[in-house]
Amino acid sequence: MVFARFGIDAGMDAFFVAFKIPNFMRRLFAEGAFSQAFVPVLSEYKTQRELVEVKALVDRVAGSLLGVLGLLVLVCVLASPAVVLLFAPGFWSDPLKFDLTAYMLRFTFPYLLFMALVSFAAGILNSYGRFAAAAFAPVWLNVVLIGVALLVAPGLEQPVMALSWGVLAAGFVQLGFLLPSLARLRLLPRPRWKPKDPGVRKIMKLMGPGIIGSSVSQINLLFDTILASFLVTGSVSWLYYADRLVEFPLGIFGIALATVILPILSRAHANGSTDAFSRTLDAGLRWVLLIGIPAAVGLIMLAKPALSSLFQYGDFRQQDVDMAGLALMAYALGLPGFMLVKVLAPAFFSRQDTVTPVKIAIRAMLSNMVLNVLFVVPLVLLEIPGAHAGLALATALAAYINAGLLYRQLRRQAVFQPQGGWLRLLGQMLFAVAVMAGVVGWGAPGAESWAGMSGAQRGMQISLWIAAGVASYLLALRIAGLRLSIFWSPAAKSGDAP
Repeated sequence: MVFARFGIDAGMDAFFVAFKIPNFMRRLFAEGAFSQAFVPVLSEYKTQRELVEVKALVDRVAGSLLGVLGLLVLVCVLASPAVVLLFAPGFWSDPLKFDLTAYMLRFTFPYLLFMALVSFAAGILNSYGRFAAAAFAPVWLNVVLIGVALLVAPGLEQPVMALSWGVLAAGFVQLGFLLPSLARLRLLPRPRWKPKDPGVRKIMKLMGPGIIGSSVSQINLLFDTILASFLVTGSVSWLYYADRLVEFPLGIFGIALATVILPILSRAHANGSTDAFSRTLDAGLRWVLLIGIPAAVGLIMLAKPALSSLFQYGDFRQQDVDMAGLALMAYALGLPGFMLVKVLAPAFFSRQDTVTPVKIAIRAMLSNMVLNVLFVVPLVLLEIPGAHAGLALATALAAYINAGLLYRQLRRQAVFQPQGGWLRLLGQMLFAVAVMAGVVGWGAPGAESWAGMSGAQRGMQISLWIAAGVASYLLALRIAGLRLSIFWSPAAKSGDAP
């Protein structure tokens, strides 16, 4: 909401690209391949070895991570124009936008190093069942960015510059926030450069396919950014604001569930408990559909009202609401697919199988690229507004392809057996979603009415109809005979409920 007051212009497009580049690397190295390799190995050490050996592993992994990523950050900061040319070649035709992006990248790229260490610390804490601190750490990114936007930016000739400085400061704050929690576990690392340590080498070996797998999904995002950089000014920002609203339910529930389920599945696999493994995964999938389907329908129905209520202030115009709304509706179609991938992929990583998801991700990536071309190029050639929404739609459909292939492979490997009652459950959820859609569609004001409301009126209206949608959905579930306790009761008996 604070960012939206800066408006949609070349400066914001430049910042979003400069911020997206280290996030690309973060998801590739930190939350991607590294976490997928580190958590299962750490869980194995924790289960089978003494604390002193776990501490030695932590020290050596920290040293290796600092050494490798520190060098990468240095190179990319020095060569920031070349990095921008790789990620957003369309900016080359606009020297002001290109130079501004390269300048801000020098401040945003070191964020990668901090976030890799944050991911490392979070992996340790999550493996020991300490989820709260790691889950709260990203809040500091928002706090710092809001602070610099409100307190520092107004005094600058180019206010958007303050946001890039805030990204760097936020990385430092997030890491500092987690260190005391590691100290309480007696696992505060003293970095040691020991790349030949057996544990480090095992993690590096697992990271190999993981980097390829993570890079596949990130190449999709890179391809989207490259195409968006050639579209009209504002396309990058419209996609960003739409993505923020999709990331809200995905981050609060989908990623949180994936974070919790990985160590639980890793523990079940390490203990040889195939039944607990399958039940935990089944419960996770049920929760995904229970939350993901109504969230997707709600976002589609209230796309423009939500964008107007949150962002249509200052220099954020009605055209921006309309264009971001198209992207949001397209992204929202894929929300259940995004969530399913977040739950299905850990079923492979927990068994230290990083190869199979790579093969599947490559197929999904190729599908996404083909869909991007099919959806975007014709709109650009015909000069039809909203070409950026084609990028979002391709991403959404590719998520379902990825999830479907992951599910099929788990069944083929006979590591997952769905519990009974799925058809009845789907019928109950679809009935409840239909009731929710009817209530919201019948009562919520049309999209054109929101611009004429004050900020307070928009906030009250959107809150009212979200609450009405949630209430009608839960009531319809109860009328259909669904008790939420069935999702955790079977797994809870074995102590492995997610």
